[in-house]
This record gives sequence, structure tokens and C-alpha cells, in this order.
Amino acid sequence: MISHPSPRLRLTGAMATLSILLSGCATLPSSGPTGRQVLNGAKNPEAGLGFDVVELDGAAFQKLQQLQPAGRATGQLAALAREGRVDRIAPGDVLQVSIYEVGMTLFSSGRTAGPAGSVEPDTAHAQAINAVTVASDGTIRLPYVGRLLVAGSTPYDVQRMIEQALQGKSQSPQAMVTVVNSPGNSVYMLGDVVRTGRIPLTPARERLLDAIATSGGSRVSGADTLVRLTRGGEHAEMRLGDVRPGSSDDLTLLPGDRIELVNEPRSYSAFGATPKVSQVPFGEPNLSLAEALARIGGPNDAQADPKAVFLFRYDAAAIAAGERPVIYRLNLMKPESYIIAQNFPMHDKDLIYIANSASNPVTKFVAILNQLFAPLLTAKVLTDNRN
Repeated sequence: MISHPSPRLRLTGAMATLSILLSGCATLPSSGPTGRQVLNGAKNPEAGLGFDVVELDGAAFQKLQQLQPAGRATGQLAALAREGRVDRIAPGDVLQVSIYEVGMTLFSSGRTAGPAGSVEPDTAHAQAINAVTVASDGTIRLPYVGRLLVAGSTPYDVQRMIEQALQGKSQSPQAMVTVVNSPGNSVYMLGDVVRTGRIPLTPARERLLDAIATSGGSRVSGADTLVRLTRGGEHAEMRLGDVRPGSSDDLTLLPGDRIELVNEPRSYSAFGATPKVSQVPFGEPNLSLAEALARIGGPNDAQADPKAVFLFRYDAAAIAAGERPVIYRLNLMKPESYIIAQNFPMHDKDLIYIANSASNPVTKFVAILNQLFAPLLTAKVLTDNRN
């Protein structure tokens, strides 16, 4: 006689089997933490890297109206502001020297006799000495004048030096000095600019954007162009699109400055319950969170928790100032969240994470069970049909 287990025993066995199977849900693969796990991580005192979670609600929307436009932190170039001059002569400069004399002269034939032995009145004579190059030791050499140390002096200072050196040798000497070419008073343009090369500075005091415009501008969008300025061994950089004409970042240029334009497209990353993990370029000067979500296809209807859309932002300048990384949370089940997302600016290297729904592991588990038992059920149905 075959004994059958009692209903209570069958129920107990079924419950035990079900508990074992459901415990496997925790070990199923997942694309990332749930919304609750992200929030709990912010409260964990043992976390190696602390962070703050900011709810993007109505109060946050009011603060957004006072925020600056999206982009890298402003003021980085302004930190290199220095006083300086562009009219100092330097080694390698090429000068033109003109000397004017009256009466008996050193540089011309002197007086000429008039009719009947008369002498013509004194007239001024000019002698131009072209292409006088300043030597590496900062000196020049002129006839009847000798060697003069001119590096660090202005053209006016050199004029006075020449006139003093000619006193007693020439009658009322006057000198004019013009800088024809001045590598020492130039800046250098490099990188993704239309015309690279050396740009001479003038007493008009050119600014950073003036030099970039003189070189033909960037080859790509200003929002995707990084400006790197090197001055006296110090470096600073920021987005070209963030430099406003006449601002403190639109620096007055100094001799020896090196300006490099680098094509560095801005992008953001998308992870979690999205159609696919991706890195997406901005493609335009300004991009909102709503536009960024639309580009990645938004939350996956079958997997995502629409109440747990997170934006991770790591601002290196803010971290250096003692601030913590920030995670912004957006609840797409609230209508006002869409207005906030329209006005929330994306920053370069932002990361969007859409959390999985808490029911997603169970859904996956049921799908696995269906795949396992579907062949058995099909075989049973076929067997029953034959019988």
C-alpha cells in the first residue's frame, strides 16, 4: 500500500521550496542598486566616499533660477591675472634707428657751400639704421655710439641713450627708435585653432579673446573647446564658451603667454534601467536634464523605478574646496518634476542612473522559472494529447 503525504505536509514542503526559490532572487544579476540602496548609502557612516542626496523638488526649482549657466567652474583663468607691460625691448627684437642732425654731421656729407662762397643755413639730416637686432645679452651696437644695453628698456629710453652718447660728437642729435619685430612681446597660439603661430602684442593691450579671434577662432564649437593658458610656469583652463568678453577670465595678455585650444567634447553617461548603457555627447551649448533623459530613451517601463532617477555629479573644484559629491534625485511620478528637469542644466561628465524597481528581481526570477518549466509543460501537454 502506497501512503500519500498529508495536505499539511505537502503545504509545508511547498512553502519551504518557495522560500528557497525566492531567496535566489537576491543573487540574480542586476544593473545597479535600487533607489532605497542609494539613499541608504548616503546615510552610511562607514562609506569610503561620503555624498549628499538632494531632492529635486519645488524648493530646488526656486534655487535653480539663481544658478549660473552650465559649464566648468568659472574664474580659473582669472587666477592667472598679472600686471605687466608690452613695450619693453627684449633679446631677439629688431629695431629701426633714425638719427637726425643739423650742421656738421657724423652720418651725412655735412654743410654745402652756397653761391659766391656763402654757406647755406643749417638744415637737418636724417640717417636711418635698419634691422638692428638685439643680441642675446640684451645689447645693440651703433656707429659712434658703441654698445648699449637696451633689454628691459622702452624705445623712448633707448632714444635718450643714443642722444646722450652722441653729445659732443654731433650737433643737436635727435634719435627715433621703432620696434619692427618683437618676438619677446608676443603670445603663441596652439592646438585646434584656424591659424597657429605667434601673435605680436601692442600697446592696445590685447585680451585672450582678441588673440583667439585674430587666429581665426576655434575649429569646433566654443562649448566643446577647452582653453589652456600657460603663464610663467602656471597653468589654467576652462571652456571657451564660458569666457565672456571683458570678464576677469578674458585676461589681458602678457609677453610669453601660450594659448592652446583643445577639442574636448562634453558628454554624460547613462546607467541602470535604461534601454542601453551609453555615453552621450551634448552636441549643443546647453543641455537640460529632460533633454538628456529623452536622448537615452528614458526609464525602461519593464525594469525602472520612475521615482528613483539619480544624477551623480562630481565637481573637482568643489571637492577641493571641501564640499562633498552630490547626487540629485528626481521623482518622475510627480508632474512638477518634468518642469524641474527642463530647467536643470547638465554638466560635463554628469552620470544619470535610473534605479531598478524593487519588483524587478522577482520579475526576472519568474521569467527564469518560465524558461525552465516551459519545456516540461509542453512535453506534458503533448503526452496527454497522445493519450
